[in-house]
Amino acid sequence: MTLYNFSAGPAILPKSVVEKAREGLADLDGTGIGVMEHSHRGKAFLAVYERAEAACRRLAGVSDDYDVLFLQGGASSQFFTVPANFLAADQTADYLVTGSWSQKAVKEAERYGSVHTVCSSEDRNFCYVPAERRYSDAPVYVHFTSNNTIYGTEFREEPAVPDGAFLVCDASSDVFSRPLDVSKYGLLYAGAQKNLGPSGVTLVLVRKDLVERGSSDLPTMLQYRTHASKQSMYNTPPTFGIFAMGLVFEWIEEQGGLAAMAEHNAAKAKPLYDFLERSELFTPTADADSRSLMNVTFVTGDEATDKTVVEQATAAGFDGLKGHRSVGGLRASIYNAFPPEGVTDLVAFLEEFERTHG
Repeated sequence: MTLYNFSAGPAILPKSVVEKAREGLADLDGTGIGVMEHSHRGKAFLAVYERAEAACRRLAGVSDDYDVLFLQGGASSQFFTVPANFLAADQTADYLVTGSWSQKAVKEAERYGSVHTVCSSEDRNFCYVPAERRYSDAPVYVHFTSNNTIYGTEFREEPAVPDGAFLVCDASSDVFSRPLDVSKYGLLYAGAQKNLGPSGVTLVLVRKDLVERGSSDLPTMLQYRTHASKQSMYNTPPTFGIFAMGLVFEWIEEQGGLAAMAEHNAAKAKPLYDFLERSELFTPTADADSRSLMNVTFVTGDEATDKTVVEQATAAGFDGLKGHRSVGGLRASIYNAFPPEGVTDLVAFLEEFERTHG
């Protein structure tokens, strides 16, 4: 039986990446020592680091105006690190609230300064990305979450930024799934465990002028300048995570880059959304103009039936379809590495379930 991993994160990795990572665990580049055993300051690992950074810059066209950082603490640590560096007590930051993660980011920012809500989709349980937006008079920065894993919504394009502000993005669950114009951002961060690699490492792309603007009245590890000045090696970095992330970057390049990934992901999600549109049992939870290509959320309208679907799907080899604990229902996470045939097989399973249970 083929097993398909629909987990929202940690999530599926490309098979070739897993195989290369397995080799590197035992012997990194013919050194006879595994990647997790090498000193992060030794030549062998520095070569790994440099390859990963170079591949990241190539993929997204990241210019020398930006630092590429590989940090720890996940996106949740960035929720407070961003305002700690850039938001003073007498200043305001603007947040677009489209789900649980942006709500958490707001709570952390409120520890440092004022927060203005540009828009919110909480009125309809975050099933859409609001088109109507109202910015504050002079925000320091504008923050948004590009893809909402729990609710299955995704921004089609970056929000506008008032003059004098810079754009910040939590791109954890759709980073490098489509072309990315980094020049539009002051800072972009992403936990690796959904689309870039294993858990334990967080990618941060930050403009160098902002690094220098950041507060210096912070603990050393909270300052972006600390990590930028030491190539993310002020302390011991997540070496295996960086190694695996570099392999994922190279795998994306082999697939044709970010433009090819976008086409691949759109074609992969279409059969599932098409089925949900015509189904009389299953209903997609996100509005059509806001639907994510990474996380497809849907329900039957009955919790007991949803539970039965998950149980039978798991037994049939479709793992990880249970919706997030806070909302229930079902969720198929189909990140970059998820195979198209898995979506085709899932649709066939759901069609048969509807035929016998609808």
